[in-house]
Order: sequence, then structure tokens, then C-alpha cells
Amino acid sequence: MVLLYVVVLMVCSFPDSVCVFFFRTFMNTGKQQKPVLTGQRFKTRKRDEKEKFEPTVFRDTIILGLNEAGGDLDAVAKFLDVTGSRLDYRRYADTLFDILIAGSMLGEWIAPNLAALSVTESHVFNKLIRRYKYLQNAFEEEMKKLLLFLKAFSESEQTKLAMLTGILLANGTLPPPILTSLFSDNVVKEGISASFAVKMFKAWISEKDANAVTSALRKANLDKKLLELFPANKQNMEHFSKYFNEVGLKELSDFMRVQQSQGTRKELQKELQERLSQDCPIREMVVYVKEEMKRSDLQEQAVIGLLWNILMNAVEWNKKEELVTEQALKHLKHYAPLLAAFSTQGQSELVLLLRIQEYCYDNIHFMKSFSRIVVLFYKADVLSEEAILRWYKDTHTTKGKGVFVEQMKKFVEWLQNAEEESESEGEED
Repeated sequence: MVLLYVVVLMVCSFPDSVCVFFFRTFMNTGKQQKPVLTGQRFKTRKRDEKEKFEPTVFRDTIILGLNEAGGDLDAVAKFLDVTGSRLDYRRYADTLFDILIAGSMLGEWIAPNLAALSVTESHVFNKLIRRYKYLQNAFEEEMKKLLLFLKAFSESEQTKLAMLTGILLANGTLPPPILTSLFSDNVVKEGISASFAVKMFKAWISEKDANAVTSALRKANLDKKLLELFPANKQNMEHFSKYFNEVGLKELSDFMRVQQSQGTRKELQKELQERLSQDCPIREMVVYVKEEMKRSDLQEQAVIGLLWNILMNAVEWNKKEELVTEQALKHLKHYAPLLAAFSTQGQSELVLLLRIQEYCYDNIHFMKSFSRIVVLFYKADVLSEEAILRWYKDTHTTKGKGVFVEQMKKFVEWLQNAEEESESEGEED
């Protein structure tokens, strides 16, 4: 009480307005607080309401519109264009493409007009994707899925789908990487992948050309995988060539043979470089190369050029012109038997001569070495008299022509005189 009395005296000494404030505050402390609601209701905006996922409603709407359009593809394209503004294509993209391509979803229904689009109907997709670009990824995924389950289609439907795929690849609506699905075991082992692929390639080539197709395959890193269209026991060039040639796709057969040859040559080059670095016996290298030639169907002309490049790249050459020739002759003399084993044909000898000419021209320190290398190979039975004379007369290239022909002039004259003497001796006998 004493404390309260002191407080009252102190407050009374303040101005009137302050006294009133303290009095009201003191009196209100005894009042009971009004109850407050612990929760509040918020009205959900219409745009924030979660829309129900109703693929069946979407499906029925699309099918109804397609049925009304009938066989008029322009009407179909127009319907799809207009309908996209009121239906959520982004959300139901899978359902949409199931209808347009497969004609069904889980086997529960059929869209009679577009059960399997034919070649002439591909523009429906072009217009749709151009209008709604966000459908591109969904379209690609749908095609990958369909290619994985080609077994579910009849043979005629597979043919139509293959032709459609080829045209869509040709006009850029689909990218080549979608074809990776064709290398799946479940369609390869049944022989479906190869059958589908040849029909697709024919449609693709008919729209573009073989060069455009092979270029697209190369950019997508699919050029070396084409053998995988066949089961493991048939993944060889002989079977591939026969299969593709029989259906009129010789261009792709030739392309694949070149690709295989290039791949084999790279492997061969790598292996030979390693063997050279290990000073492997020449006889063993000859056996190895011949086995690879037989296994990969490599021609001698390709091998002799490869061997020359490997031998010349295996050495760090002296920068002094007067020393590099002796260094080269010593190196090439050692490996002459290796080159001789793969220069048994006139064409192979000419290839080697041209490679020597180009190398000596491109590497200025070897400009004076050309004739001595050729003479060395002549003595080592790598190059024949006929090949050298043919090169001298008309087979040489323009690279360093004047210099190298002049270098060979005396040796060629000697060869010609020796040939004349042998002929005259033969006549006397």
C-alpha cells in the first residue's frame, strides 16, 4: 500500500494529460481479454487451384475432333492447331502423341483416322510442332518409346511407321539420336531393327540423298553402330553388305565399309606404332598385318600407305639436311622387308611412290632425299622398275614435280638402258 501511495503521488505531480494516460492504462489491466480466433480462412484463387489430371477427358476430346475431321488432313491440322489454345497440350503431350502416332493408349481405344500415319500425312506433325514448340521433346520421347516396342505393331504398321520416321528425319522434325532405340536387344534379336531401318533409310534417302543421311548419322555418332542393327552372330560387314545391297541401299553399304575400314586402320596404326616402339620382329608384324587385312577386308594399297606413314612418324628426324638423308636411309633399310611384303602389286608400288613424293615435298629437309629413298627401295625389292618408270612418265603428282623428276633422271636413264641391253641380249640368244 505504501508503494501504491508513493506511485500515486508521483503521477499526480505530472501534467494532467499524462495522469489520464496512466489512469486508463491501470484500469484496463483488470479487464478480461476478448477471445481471438486461432485460424483464418483464405479464399483460394481460381488460378491457384490444382487442375485434375484427366487424360481420359483429353483423349475423348481429341478423338472426337479427329473423327469429325475425317480423312481431311488439312482439317486435322487445323483442329489440332485451334484445340491447343483450350486444351493443355503440355500436360497431356504423351496422350496426344499416343493418339496421333500409335492410334491407341494401353490398347483401350482406337483412333480410326490416324491409326498409323502414312507418308503423306507427316505434315500434320510438322505444323503441330512448329505451332507448339514445347511439344518437341515430348514428340522425340514418344518416338523413342515406339521404336522400343515395335513388336506391338503389325508388319504393315511397322512399315508405315518406318516411312514416317524417315520423312520426319529428312525434314528435321526428328533428330537422328532417336534411332538409338533401334539398338535395343528386344528389337534387334527379333530381326525387327534391321527390317525397320532399311525401310526408314529408303524413305529418308528418297527425301534427301545418301550423302545427307550419312552426314547426319556421322554427326550423331551412329555411323559406327549400324552393325548393331543385327544380332551378335550377324554383326559383320559381309552380312551387312548383303542385306543392304539386296534392298537397294548400296550407298549405305559402301559407306559402312569405308567407316569400318577407317576404324580398322586406326586400330592397326595404333598397334603397329606400339610394336615399333617395342622393336617387335618384322616377321611378326608382317603376320599380324596380313591377318588384319584378311579379317577386315583391307586392300594392300591402303596398308602400304599406312605403313609408310607409321614408319616415318616413328622417328625424330635430324633438322640438318645433310644428316637427315643418311638417318632416313638407315631407318628405311631396316624396315624395307616390311614394306616389301605389302607392295606386291603395281598399284601398291605407285601408292608408295606417291606417298614418298608427298612426304619429301611437305618436309623440306627431305627434298634432296627422294631419289636416294627410291633407289634404296628398288635395290630392296620394294619398288619395281616398271612402277618407277610409270611414276616418272605420268603418275607423279604436281608436288615438287620438277625437283623430283630431275633427281630421278639419271637413274631412270640407267633403268631404260639396262632394259634395252637385256632385250638386245635376249635377241642375240
